[in-house]
Amino acid sequence: MDLKDIKAIIDLMKKNAISDFEMEKQDFKIRLRRAGAVSSQISQTDETGLIAYTVAGAQSNVALIPASLPAVSQASNEIEIKSPMVGTFYRAPSPEAGNYIEIGSEVSVDSVICLIEAMKVMNEIKSELKGVITQVLVENAKPVEFGQPLFKIRPL
Repeated sequence: MDLKDIKAIIDLMKKNAISDFEMEKQDFKIRLRRAGAVSSQISQTDETGLIAYTVAGAQSNVALIPASLPAVSQASNEIEIKSPMVGTFYRAPSPEAGNYIEIGSEVSVDSVICLIEAMKVMNEIKSELKGVITQVLVENAKPVEFGQPLFKIRPL
């Protein structure tokens, strides 16, 4: 099973509101669980992202917590866009330029929403869904941690 297959399973989980997925095949085992899942049952809770998967059989377990998969707030239907890395957060491409986005800005899939500088490299962070920015949660030029919420977005 490759990464493309895992992403396809994740998409199916999101579309069908499945909170847990587990598959075992010979010496390969994978378990997917969406954030907020408390047991191995189908749940209609929310559209949160995958929080972990485990691959067993190759002498070690691997856990992955991708920041790119957003978490939904049930109360407001807003999704947090989280930092995929540790670094310094920038709202604009340069000090003289305007911000990539503002509160109320509509973004589409793959719109650049900010930069994160890590080890002297500027990394463009892109939206993974279409929506309207409702909150900016980090101040410009401040350090961010992996998984730290950067923005809140209302999906369209």
